[in-house]
Amino acid sequence: MTTGGLTIMLISVSTVTLLFAWCIYKVLSIPGETEHMHGFEMETPDEKAQKKADEKGA
Repeated sequence: MTTGGLTIMLISVSTVTLLFAWCIYKVLSIPGETEHMHGFEMETPDEKAQKKADEKGA
């Protein structure tokens, strides 16, 4: 491999490695991120109806 090819390869591999490390750092260092998570309820309509009926009966 020529010197130019080796240089280009080392620059590209180190750039991707640094980008990956920076992304991992950013993901792990953000405090309180769980407060911003959104989702949906895992209740089916019949479970909701049963829950309402239980609340009315109690």
